[in-house]
Amino acid sequence: MEDFSIGEMQQMQKALQEKYRHKWEPICPEVGKNKLLWMIGEIGEVIDIVKKYGGENAAANEDVRVQLVEELADVLMYYNDVLLCYGIGAEELKRAYTEKFEKNMTRW
Repeated sequence: MEDFSIGEMQQMQKALQEKYRHKWEPICPEVGKNKLLWMIGEIGEVIDIVKKYGGENAAANEDVRVQLVEELADVLMYYNDVLLCYGIGAEELKRAYTEKFEKNMTRW
């Protein structure tokens, strides 16, 4: 299976935003905070699954894993909305992520 890139996710989010532009908030910096709050709510749903079923079951039980992955996909959808709200593209994110990785590799 191929990797699933940030760029691909952002294109999919743009398509969703376009389709539901008459129902959803626009993608703009003023809406970024709302998207972050929705993302935190989805993270809470991920945590609820792990708390309810335990980490081992969330990883190994097929039915629980499906729920876990679906909620993580929701987190990524809002994450990409946040990136779009602030105009952060894949290259800029990769650069910052790589710099942070290199910093952390020498931290301890």
